[in-house]
Amino acid sequence: MTIKDAPEEWRVTATSTPFRGNKTSVRTDDVVMPDGTVVSRDYQVHPGSVAILALDDTGRVLVLRQYRHPVRQKLWEIPAGLLDVPGENPLHAAQRELYEEAHVKAEDWRVLTDVYTTPGGCDEAVRIFLARGLSEAEGERFEVSEEEADMELARVETAELVRGVLAGELHNNCLAVGVLALTAALAGDGVESLRPAEAPWPARPFES
Repeated sequence: MTIKDAPEEWRVTATSTPFRGNKTSVRTDDVVMPDGTVVSRDYQVHPGSVAILALDDTGRVLVLRQYRHPVRQKLWEIPAGLLDVPGENPLHAAQRELYEEAHVKAEDWRVLTDVYTTPGGCDEAVRIFLARGLSEAEGERFEVSEEEADMELARVETAELVRGVLAGELHNNCLAVGVLALTAALAGDGVESLRPAEAPWPARPFES
């Protein structure tokens, strides 16, 4: 048996959108179950995101600390952002986010992994990139606001981040998935075996 996720879509008899926000909304679908019964499923509709595990030449990961109001915590995270434009190339979005949040550019980009953050209640898909060959971006820094105006930046050894994830001290989804995937890649066939930066992404199709 091949362990691989597969597309499938159960019949929806009715749908509504009881809430629309600035970037996301909530949808209610009436879904036909295998036994013929119909049940309601509420979920957040999300445009998708990109995240960047930026690894410097000394093996440190660029992380930032940001206040997240829903969980009432300041979390250490890797740079990330929304796919604001439908069909946007995720690599271009990732390059933009790395510049805006850290004023950094990278020479080498690869797909580290693709994940659904909360598939039981949200359709958000995230592509996590590995970025290497880091250097400071040219020009003026991007002017941040709101929660991002309070961000702290740091570079931390990968092993320390892995320790923090396993100890329950670091909770950001993309950071945890990213550093554990990087560790697995390094222990396996190496980062050169990772998918190219513009590999197909069925969850969020895009144009090159």
